[in-house]
Amino acid sequence: MLADHFRRGHAELPLPDAEALGVPELVTDAVAVRDVLGRLPDPQRRLLTLVYFDGFSLVEVAAMTGRSTSSIKTAVWRARAAFAEMYGASR
Repeated sequence: MLADHFRRGHAELPLPDAEALGVPELVTDAVAVRDVLGRLPDPQRRLLTLVYFDGFSLVEVAAMTGRSTSSIKTAVWRARAAFAEMYGASR
């Protein structure tokens, strides 16, 4: 019906400019994080994902991988350092 078409056309308001909302910085950061994670060696990427995205503790990751908690702690520290170096270089 013509009235429905007219209402539907007016119901779709244009979105505000993303820059006005402050989105680009957040999106840029998220894209940069994903990019850096993708460039890390697989074991480091998996460790960081398990700890920081999936929320597992170091003890839980150690149990999952069959390694000691202290070796996981060291491996996560090294993975974070590698991530920070790559992330800093990409900015």
